[in-house]
This record gives sequence, structure tokens and C-alpha cells, in this order.
Amino acid sequence: MPRPNQTVLDFLAARRSRPAKTLTTPVPDAAALRPLLTIAARTPDHKKLEPWRFIVLEKPALQRLAERIPDRAAALGIAVEQAEKTVRQFADADLVVAVISRPVPNDAVPEIEQILSAGAACQNLLTAALAAGWGANWLTSWAAFDRPFLESGLGLAPNEFVAGFLHIGTETATPPERPRPDLDAITEWVRT
Repeated sequence: MPRPNQTVLDFLAARRSRPAKTLTTPVPDAAALRPLLTIAARTPDHKKLEPWRFIVLEKPALQRLAERIPDRAAALGIAVEQAEKTVRQFADADLVVAVISRPVPNDAVPEIEQILSAGAACQNLLTAALAAGWGANWLTSWAAFDRPFLESGLGLAPNEFVAGFLHIGTETATPPERPRPDLDAITEWVRT
């Protein structure tokens, strides 16, 4: 019979992202962030392809990205309210880790598996930040999928995209619990 780590199970059962707009300074410095990134990189990675990488965005970089949003939003016909929300996502943040998915050609590892590995890196980083006592939230937005924004703002190569923008900081408010899925409605048991 396995021996459960009840502390970890209790943490995971109560895990709750913190809304990015409620995060503030202080944020983890490089020494505090490095162990979290190390945990994020301990994700399932068939054939050790490392089909993801991290870009740590500090306040000046986030401000620079925020300033690019209005023009890109206008060019794409995005509503002013939605554009402003995306501006705030970057301008109000103090630290964001962009997890970049970068699938590589490999006959043994389908692209979707590599993309899922990048998603697992996002989840590992989110969970590690929360376990370390920080507030954290995994976001995207239309900007995460806009090639001109990604290439000019983040320097991404054509085969790369943002799997997630992980906001990390000090939480200012504990969010209320939200409704969770009905496990019976989403689980099928196959016994034969």
C-alpha cells in the first residue's frame, strides 16, 4: 500500500490561483524564482526535447509590452474595453514568466504531446509559486496568440507561442472558493 504525503495532497486539494489584479510587490527575485523555474522544468518531457522555455518579464519589460497593446488591438479590430483589459494585464503586473511552447520535429513525439508538456510546465510553475507562498495566476489573452505582438514584443521564433503568462507576486486578498466540476459528470469508469 502506498504511503501518501498528506501535506502535499491537502495543498493540492485546496490549491487556488490568485487573480493577477490582486498581486503586488514584493515579487520573487532571481534567487527565489530560480527554484520555481527548476520545478516548472520537471515536467513530463518524452525524449528530453525541452519543447518549452521561459522568459522572465520584469516591470520595465511589462510596461513596454503594455504600450504595444493599443496599436495591435486597433489593427486587429479588438474592442477598446478588451484592449484596455490586456493593457492592464501587463501594465499592472510586477513579474510575469512567459512559458513559451516550442515544439520540435521528432518522429517519436507528436507535436501535441510537446504542447501538453509546455502546459504541464505552466501548471508546475503555478503550483510551485503557490506552494512557496506567492500568489500566482496563469493567464493568456488575445496577445498570447498574435504573431506580430509575439515576434516584436517577445522575440519569438515562428515555431514558438505563449503557453501561458504566469503572474507571480504577493497576494493582497484571498479569493473565495469557486464552484468546482461535478466529478461524476466528467468521469467515466471503464471496467470491461
